[in-house]
Amino acid sequence: MAEEYRRWYDRDPILKEALELLKVQPEETKVEAADFMIKLQENVAAEVIEHVYQMVKTYENKGNRWYDKDPVMLKAIELLRVAPPATQRKAALKLLLALEEKSFDNM
Repeated sequence: MAEEYRRWYDRDPILKEALELLKVQPEETKVEAADFMIKLQENVAAEVIEHVYQMVKTYENKGNRWYDKDPVMLKAIELLRVAPPATQRKAALKLLLALEEKSFDNM
């Protein structure tokens, strides 16, 4: 029987760790992380980007997830969610490194 996952990012332990760590960061760090993740748009198809914007409109300030209250973070997380798995993993690794170094300057 297939293992059940509660959230879309639970399937990849690196992605899960990156998002759980991001969740507890100070606001300034979250802003820098969101900017970094928004750059993922280059790796995501245009029709998928439109879907992301619809999700943002639907959930902004209405959802229960920790990132639903911040429209920039919501957009960034949704872009990460719809990115190809290889891009997700690469972004998660860079995110973990930046959070560890407490700097997004080299991203």
